[in-house]
Amino acid sequence: MTKITTKQKVVDAASLLFFQHGFHGTSVRDIAEAASVNVSLISYYFKSKQGLLEYAVTHYYEHYLEMIAQAINELATEDEIEQLKQVVYAIIRYKSEHFQLTSFIYRELSLDSTFVREMTVTYLAKENHLLSEMFFRILDQNDKKEKAYLYMQFKGMLMSPYILKNEWNNQLIDQVDIENFTRNYARTLNQWLDFLADKPR
Repeated sequence: MTKITTKQKVVDAASLLFFQHGFHGTSVRDIAEAASVNVSLISYYFKSKQGLLEYAVTHYYEHYLEMIAQAINELATEDEIEQLKQVVYAIIRYKSEHFQLTSFIYRELSLDSTFVREMTVTYLAKENHLLSEMFFRILDQNDKKEKAYLYMQFKGMLMSPYILKNEWNNQLIDQVDIENFTRNYARTLNQWLDFLADKPR
């Protein structure tokens, strides 16, 4: 097994346990057992449980933001509403493929901590910049306050499946389930976007 594969195996095991039991309810030994590795290997890769958490979240958001930026670049010739719809699809798919870590991160964001503030300043600010720019372009006729409220609703819809885990977690079992959920949920969001943009499907 390669070094990268082993490292990812540890991250995947930690993501599941953090999702199920929370950060403080999960020990390094729990993670090592779930990943079938030695505790010392986790210390070697990540130094500590906090280091493992920071690596997992950083890795998650760097790939997430890169995915959004790449999608925007590839869709530069599409009209604005179609660009946003396809980016929404890519976001829902990414979050669903990383469902456990996504849900854990959103749970942590409800808390006020140094970790959350650091995420807000770095990754969430960039996400907000990319998405708000695209979203506001389809709302030319709305006033500033209404745009802000609509954007809040938009962000809420992108987050809700991963916050309401009891309603949704049994639907994301395997790759086929993820693809079906992504397609169906993105379609629902697209209908709402069409309504906002006053462009019937």
